[in-house]
Amino acid sequence: MRKDALQNRERLLQAARQLFADRGLDVPLEEVARTAGVSIGTLYNRFPTRDTLVEAVFADRVATVAELAEQALATADAWEGFVAFLTGVCELQAADLGYNDLAARTTAADGDRGHALMREILNRAQRSGDLRPDITLADMAFVIWAMAATIRATHKVAPGAWRRHLALTLDGLRTAAAQPLPTPPIPTAQIRAAMREC
Repeated sequence: MRKDALQNRERLLQAARQLFADRGLDVPLEEVARTAGVSIGTLYNRFPTRDTLVEAVFADRVATVAELAEQALATADAWEGFVAFLTGVCELQAADLGYNDLAARTTAADGDRGHALMREILNRAQRSGDLRPDITLADMAFVIWAMAATIRATHKVAPGAWRRHLALTLDGLRTAAAQPLPTPPIPTAQIRAAMREC
């Protein structure tokens, strides 16, 4: 890629990163191009779809989540690892509305490395007896959705409110607090379909 093309790509990524962080993923691509100082055609030459731009912008966040998962699995106490992982993901979401939107759309219901790591974090916490045994990986999508909604609703007026919500959620996930769940687990395929519609 020529030097000017690389510079345009970097300007587009910087503009998208800032606009997405401030306002979420629905920022018009024309605004991204204008902020970067390039034409919309240049944007589409570098990133043919919104998804390709989003993937490039958040590649570092996805890598960070994988690192958080590996750290959680390396933590001696399985429950502490589980809590640290969820807290770390929520901190990333709270710092960036674009990533918050992305996390709500692509949680561990997606079949990738993150899916496998999250499953092991859950299994490990369940084997320790701290995480209630009836929680499934698909249930964690609801946790992320709920946290994403709290972050989105409170980021301007009470930026730390999500921490209280997460603490309440974690208490409900503990084995000691478990009561029978009212419905059977939702299949992962249905969770994926619901996320695509968000």
